[in-house]
Amino acid sequence: MRSEGYGVASGTAPVYTRYPVSSVLLYNGVTIAHYLLGAAGIALGYGYWVGYFLGAVYLGFALVQMYVGMPLKVCPNCVYVRLEDSLCISGLNVVCRQFTSPGDVKDFGNRAKGALCPNNLYLAALAIPIVAIIPALVIDFSFAVLTIFVAVVALLAFRFFVIFSKVACVHCRAKNVCPNAKSMKLA
Repeated sequence: MRSEGYGVASGTAPVYTRYPVSSVLLYNGVTIAHYLLGAAGIALGYGYWVGYFLGAVYLGFALVQMYVGMPLKVCPNCVYVRLEDSLCISGLNVVCRQFTSPGDVKDFGNRAKGALCPNNLYLAALAIPIVAIIPALVIDFSFAVLTIFVAVVALLAFRFFVIFSKVACVHCRAKNVCPNAKSMKLA
């Protein structure tokens, strides 16, 4: 059964071979907004050269782990790399095809194995600004930094409660082998 020309129905939620471009833009927009606001919160929260340095280091880490590390380490083992004319929620399967060869789908679950595994780095990139901004607020309170902190927390909540459960993971072809989907009971 076709669903909006994007995927095949599986239960109540269609499973996409090609995510709608609006979903890909939403996912990446929220990701980049989280990273940029997080870096700004760290930079403004600590000020001076130290804050700007820490904000820049965080932003570099977050962008590299997502847009370089994922396509090189996780994406080669994802089913979306092998599917013709496919587009995953992040769009990174398209990038991955340009720089790597397909891996083994059985290794896709390895993304959650080890202390510095891609899953942990991804979660760290989301958590670091929240953890880093709290002391800055205590040391030198600022409404601007508080506003950024609230926005970053809201983006994180939006990611977990809306994007993952209603836009991304629920429609993913890899959810049956993905440790994230399994932990959210979507597999």
